[in-house]
Amino acid sequence: MTAHVLVVEDDPLSQRLMRDVLQVHGYDTVVAGSAEAGLLSAKSHRPDVVLMDIRLPGMDGFAALAALRAEAATVDIPVLAVTASVMMGEREKIMAAGFDGYHPKPIQISRLLAEIAQLLAAGRQSRG
Repeated sequence: MTAHVLVVEDDPLSQRLMRDVLQVHGYDTVVAGSAEAGLLSAKSHRPDVVLMDIRLPGMDGFAALAALRAEAATVDIPVLAVTASVMMGEREKIMAAGFDGYHPKPIQISRLLAEIAQLLAAGRQSRG
């Protein structure tokens, strides 16, 4: 079964990089350029995992995560923060907000793929 990944990222170069890397590694991907578009995509596509930028135009990644967690249809989707926010304490803030993981930019492809695989495995176990 092919896993579906939603990439919520406003930077076109980062969008393309993540989409291309994921597709080459066998993932189906949907890209959203804003949190609002990402929320709509999450509801309609029901991805297996979401890669969420934190700094987005309009609604930020924290608000988008809260909105995903507030909906029955999206509450259980694992969300990995992929962000350039690397200041001291940022990882802790992100994890305390309820993200399932944290990946700093610039992305490290092998690490990102391993983190996605871990989230997918954990999601399958929790769903039985």
